[in-house]
Amino acid sequence: SSTFNNQSNHPLLRTPNAVFKLRMGFRFKNALSILAREVCHCQTTIRRGIIGISASSSSIIKVDTLIIGGGPIGSSTAYHLSELRKQKEDIGVAVLEQDPTFQSSSATFSIGGIRQQFSLAENVKMSLYGLEFLRNSKELLASPSFPDVDLQFQEHGYLFLASSADDVAELRANNQVQRQAGCDTIQLMDQTQLKEKFPWMNVDDVALGSYGTSGEGWFDPLTFMRALKEKAKDSGVRYEDALILAAERDKETGNVVAIMVQNQKTGEIQTYHPKNVVNATGARAQSLMTLLAGDDTLQHQIPVKPRKRSVFRFQCKEQVDQQELLIPQIAPMTIDSSSMVYFRPDGEAPGSGTFLCGVSPPKEQDVDCWDPDELAFPDHHLFENTIRHSIAHRVPAFESIEIISSWAGLYDFNTMDQNAAIIDFHPELPNVFMVNGFSGHGLQHSLAAGRAASEKLEYGAFSSLNLELFSFDREL
Repeated sequence: SSTFNNQSNHPLLRTPNAVFKLRMGFRFKNALSILAREVCHCQTTIRRGIIGISASSSSIIKVDTLIIGGGPIGSSTAYHLSELRKQKEDIGVAVLEQDPTFQSSSATFSIGGIRQQFSLAENVKMSLYGLEFLRNSKELLASPSFPDVDLQFQEHGYLFLASSADDVAELRANNQVQRQAGCDTIQLMDQTQLKEKFPWMNVDDVALGSYGTSGEGWFDPLTFMRALKEKAKDSGVRYEDALILAAERDKETGNVVAIMVQNQKTGEIQTYHPKNVVNATGARAQSLMTLLAGDDTLQHQIPVKPRKRSVFRFQCKEQVDQQELLIPQIAPMTIDSSSMVYFRPDGEAPGSGTFLCGVSPPKEQDVDCWDPDELAFPDHHLFENTIRHSIAHRVPAFESIEIISSWAGLYDFNTMDQNAAIIDFHPELPNVFMVNGFSGHGLQHSLAAGRAASEKLEYGAFSSLNLELFSFDREL
């Protein structure tokens, strides 16, 4: 049985005041307000074109790199650029972010996972860099304004379960890719090994499991973004709480030469004159590109659409009522390949019996989410129709659970290739660098993506990891 509680909160926001505000409905009110404002301005300024920006501005700001979007990818790009340019007197990096508290960021509404279990070697290597960074984040991200960084990184692993012959073959093929990419911590387990390792789980219909014995797990996205931001700021990056109003392009080169914004704290109109612009706006990437294009319609649009994803937090009653732990707190993030339903433990107290779960909507129901009001209503029918049966079958103790909260956020769905992002300059906006379309992998790959973007901007080429596979050419 299950019951729904209408109370809205987000367990990943660990600050008591933040949690209290979210429970009081502050989160959705703030998030929807910001999103509605952005969509409104994108729609009303798309066709403005060149409007004589400089003449109407009260301040002019010249900058080498203007990053639009200060979430994990934008702040990672800013951080890595500041590292590359730390010997310079002025690193020339500014970040525009409408939501400085990150309460409407897609990452804040995510489950904060990181894994190496991918089918592309590039994705595996990106995650390996992210893992190394997370393990050393206390030293790498410590700053005078954020001296004690604790990302609550819990390396409890990912477990993919395969029942069909096709899914088994895919797990085996992926395991070869992962090992060749330098990841040797993914263990393939047969049914006997799974029963021994996870006695609380029903695996009678499972033929093979793929388990990350270390290096996979989850961390706190909000603390991660705040720490990245503060570190970048302390390194000379300028952050502005600003709303983009319009853009101006050079008619000959196509470059974006000016961007007019309104400072949301002071109300001042400012104009940035950037050498390069970075699009790090996640699910709303195409809206920004349309605005930057001005009067022109881009022939090649970014194939990124905003999709809605719901997360459910539940408590296992049997886990709480019995003395022994039916499901240990170190249980992995478990994904059923047959249904793609996932679940993982949540909370810091051992034996709390609290878990997160979710699933993507069926293809025919997975539509673009342009209406911000939709995010106020998680798709409970997915839980009732798909998730509940799947997790109860997989974990007998989950027959008796209670939903204690739920939320929904945006997912940057890459319609071209859900397994590969776009990390490249746009052919029609030659000085606009896109770091978009991660299809849910943006948080865990933000560190490697930010490093790659910074190298491309600074050196004109990738130097640490070749990510040419993610070029925009495959869309042309």
